[in-house]
Amino acid sequence: MKRCLGYALFIAVMLIKLIQLHSGLHAQNIDMNQQDKLISIGSLILLSFWTLWLPRRGQTIALLILNVLLTFLIYADMVYYRYFQDFITVPVLLQAGQMDALGESIFSLLRPADITLFADWLLFLCYIATRSFIFRQGEGSAHLHTLFYRSPVNLTRDRSRTKTAGFLRRTGNGAAALLLGSVLTFGPIYTYATTWARDLFTGNWWSLAMYNVTGLIGFHAYDAYQYAKDHLGPNPVLPQQEAASMKLWFAGQNAEQAQVNDSFGKYSGSNIIVIQAEAFMNFMVGASVNGQEVTPNLNALMKESLYFSHYYHQTAQGRTSDADFASNGSLYPLTSGSIFVRYPDHHFDVLPAILKENGYSANAFHAYEGSFWNRQLMYSAMGYDRFYTKKDYTLNEPLGWSLGDKSFLRQSLTAMEPLKQPFYSFLTTLSSHYPYSLPEEVQKLDTGEFAGTIFGDYLEAIHYTDEALGQLAEGLKKDGLWENTILVFYGDHDNSIKETSYYEQFLGKSLTALDMLEIMHQVPLLVHLPGAYTGTIDPKPAGQLDLTPSLLHLLGISRDPYYLMGNNLFSGQERLVTLRSGAFANAELAYLPGDDGQFTSGTCYNLDTRGTAPVKQCRTGFEESKTRLKISDDIMKYDAIRTFKQEDTQ
Repeated sequence: MKRCLGYALFIAVMLIKLIQLHSGLHAQNIDMNQQDKLISIGSLILLSFWTLWLPRRGQTIALLILNVLLTFLIYADMVYYRYFQDFITVPVLLQAGQMDALGESIFSLLRPADITLFADWLLFLCYIATRSFIFRQGEGSAHLHTLFYRSPVNLTRDRSRTKTAGFLRRTGNGAAALLLGSVLTFGPIYTYATTWARDLFTGNWWSLAMYNVTGLIGFHAYDAYQYAKDHLGPNPVLPQQEAASMKLWFAGQNAEQAQVNDSFGKYSGSNIIVIQAEAFMNFMVGASVNGQEVTPNLNALMKESLYFSHYYHQTAQGRTSDADFASNGSLYPLTSGSIFVRYPDHHFDVLPAILKENGYSANAFHAYEGSFWNRQLMYSAMGYDRFYTKKDYTLNEPLGWSLGDKSFLRQSLTAMEPLKQPFYSFLTTLSSHYPYSLPEEVQKLDTGEFAGTIFGDYLEAIHYTDEALGQLAEGLKKDGLWENTILVFYGDHDNSIKETSYYEQFLGKSLTALDMLEIMHQVPLLVHLPGAYTGTIDPKPAGQLDLTPSLLHLLGISRDPYYLMGNNLFSGQERLVTLRSGAFANAELAYLPGDDGQFTSGTCYNLDTRGTAPVKQCRTGFEESKTRLKISDDIMKYDAIRTFKQEDTQ
């Protein structure tokens, strides 16, 4: 009886922790329904039923170990979700070496209330301490050993039983638990999978949608299964019918987007400098705090550049590396992990390689460790001539993770001066990285009411990076590169500050779910073109996948031979911008999916009225977005572009 009570206590305690995790996600469906709880209970039983086959002491120790491991997993997922809005996956664990660099960022995500997740540990330690005290007072060592050893009464009783009977009892208990756990877990999941979630297991969906079907333990089990299937088995073969359908889609996209107009080839032979700015968002561009412009240099450049005011980052778990790949490779990120880490040996049509085919030199610049996000290997595969890493810079302005952006951009420009022209330079900044804590000596923005908050620190960090951008523009003019260089500046992803109250306070108005979707997913895109150019703002939706096709258009390089999914921003065609979560925006509508990934659970918005619209109006965009995500996922899974290229040359 005590064995069963102890086991039931373990299940109850871990269920409470899973519910605590769920309540901390702040998803649309905060409360777990009864089926979700049954799945969680069943998963816990499936994970631990084998402990019922052990002798009492072994079972107790095994359950304690499982408690520790599961608690750490739950807490790791909780902290990871606060930053990435996602769960830890196997590919993320394989990138765990990068976590050393995230020390301060991770520490800032911890909360005092998190201690409640470990409350049972404290109670257990108090119990052990009490038993030890009783033992030391001479009231009997049996009290101390009750947890791990049978009491003398039980020991006498057990001696009267045969070992065979004990074994059969434990076997029966374990088998019954296995059966119960299977029913509780797979029964509700089967119901979900055959109704509203029937497409979830055949597509590569957002992790939160999978979690809402399988629970946390089931999510991690399914993620491990998927990773093993993709990487430990034979290489998957792309079905011919699917390959033909994918090639037909690309042919249609190329035909629609490859418009030859006055801007096609107008800037042929120009140098290209692309700056990917860390966590640089769109909402504060042009705004002020305490009478000071947050981004004065970007504001000034907008007056003589093309600015896309509704430019979406399209990143997922890979964050900065996703932005890099989406912008240079015009394909969607993965739901799990980073393309840079998972598929560096696959073939992609990427901007540096395409430009090298057309007489350019190509170099990447990032003042950090070359191995971070597997850049050293991936950049070589992408065709860069050289990757300038932390070891190539003089660290004369140590700031945050590495070198301050001002010195980084200045030294990078010096390295570009002797390069063979035309050149393509891709620069990744770092100073505005979470948690945005700049030293006082470089702070120049009076954040007023936001002083001392992470939001105020973020504005300060962005102000610093903006000043670095202004200095780079002046350096380009001084070096004579300004008049023959296309300068591109965009943000890589959001700032991971999710509290709506900060943005309402900063913008001075209440915000809807649509407002927050746009705030958290829109980053600046500025394109400065050589020659005299009057500032123009393009308000139509655009996304990071659109950068490479658009630059090729300006240079007069046809996209026909390449497999690029993005829009050509200069084609004049309507644009659909799809996010990894399944959210999308076009000129008239925006769609925010529900947590379960099902179309009818989402919300459709009319962008003219800013109000909700009948969800059926978003059906076409939803289906096309789903198609695009699947095509991109299949390219990754099957290394499809390599196959297409081989077929094209035959």
